[in-house]
Amino acid sequence: MIAPLVTKGRGWVLLAAAIVVLNGFFPALWILLTSLKTETELASKPITYWPHQATLANYVQAFTDQPLLKYLANSAVVALGATVVSLLVSALAAYAIARLNLARRQLILTCIVASSIFPLVTLLVPIFETMRAAGLLNTYTALILPYTVLNLPVCTLVLVGFFQSIPRDLENAAMIDGCTRLGALWRVVVPLAAPGVFTAGILAFVNAWDEFLLALSLNASASMRTLPVGITLYQGEFTFPWPIISAALVVAIVPIAVLIALFQERVVGGLTQGGLKG
Repeated sequence: MIAPLVTKGRGWVLLAAAIVVLNGFFPALWILLTSLKTETELASKPITYWPHQATLANYVQAFTDQPLLKYLANSAVVALGATVVSLLVSALAAYAIARLNLARRQLILTCIVASSIFPLVTLLVPIFETMRAAGLLNTYTALILPYTVLNLPVCTLVLVGFFQSIPRDLENAAMIDGCTRLGALWRVVVPLAAPGVFTAGILAFVNAWDEFLLALSLNASASMRTLPVGITLYQGEFTFPWPIISAALVVAIVPIAVLIALFQERVVGGLTQGGLKG
């Protein structure tokens, strides 16, 4: 009696997993296939799911119609800069919450996480006015600083759980040997919390790489456009060259896909362990 129920339950689980995988991978696969088609084939009926004559001309045109390499470089600088600064600041905040005898530290953590509930569009005007007053518009800093602030809640939340799981005796031993508290943090706690650091770093990088609204508003200069903003320039007033746009989208997706593929185990382990330990 139990065996059929277990088998049936396993079947539902597999079906749900298949739906999630299909929902996640089908759009990316469709974009890839579209990037290999010609305009004529894309407009033909009935719809062809697999390109009859795959071509890489769309990728060549994507790099020649717009300075796609420049957009890639801008996105890389901004995303890496925001990730590094986010990790540095969130590590200090998480360590203070996890280790120092702060009054109402749970309330402090709750307030930090709650600050992320505000829609980005409601913060756009204050951020823009602040960056304009500081003379930072059309610079990498104009995006790195806001991205850091936006990444801090999730990075801090992830790191707090890991820092709390590390025995205090290890830090005490390091400080007895001559380390300061900050030295113990960077030399003992952070290396032991490597899965959490990787998880927080990848989440911060992906958020900064994909962000569009601030990148469009704060860096209007052609030389400072990031990849999400640059891709919107491929469309004309009355035309949408979907194969070329799809090729540019594939170029944008590849770095993130490679990053996730390389650090998949660390990210999954970091999310699950951080959730359990926090």
